[in-house]
Amino acid sequence: MIDRAVASIEGKVIAYSQLQFEARVLLVAAGGVEAAFAPLDQDVLDASLRAVVDQRLALLEADKLEAYPLEPGELERAIAAFRGRFESEMRFADFLAAHEADLNDLAEVLRRSLRAQRALEGKLRLRAQVSESEAKAWRTAHPELKDATVEKVRAMLVQQRFGELVKKELADRRRQVDVRLLGPFAPRQGEQ
Repeated sequence: MIDRAVASIEGKVIAYSQLQFEARVLLVAAGGVEAAFAPLDQDVLDASLRAVVDQRLALLEADKLEAYPLEPGELERAIAAFRGRFESEMRFADFLAAHEADLNDLAEVLRRSLRAQRALEGKLRLRAQVSESEAKAWRTAHPELKDATVEKVRAMLVQQRFGELVKKELADRRRQVDVRLLGPFAPRQGEQ
């Protein structure tokens, strides 16, 4: 089968084979080693495409400004951690061969993932902060948290607020940037 485009961001195409590889890398990196060779269903591919598009959206501004470079050795550690998820070096090599990829392809996916995370954190982490008084008020208003420490409640609220800010940031970027989902990933009538 000839490869086909599944998305376009500012005219840069993401091919189906690229999505398959990136989805597997993201899943394996998150601990789902069985995804290295297992078939991926449409729901997994849909979610993976959203993640891949979100990463690219998060990096558009950072790339223009050449911001959020990786620390020395950070990419190498990420590659080593990824490689270590496989039962053997041979199995890791089989994974790359099965997807017609090499170490450079893997490094690019991991680099993009690390930089996208850093770009979002750099832009939004301060806005996600929660004061001690906010955490105490939240704990008081939620009896199920009465035994939780203020720091635990605060951390939970920061994570929640950060997630909301990330969703809003990426939704805003989607409206400002030409993002097209194609083929089986295209929005159906009435969806956006």
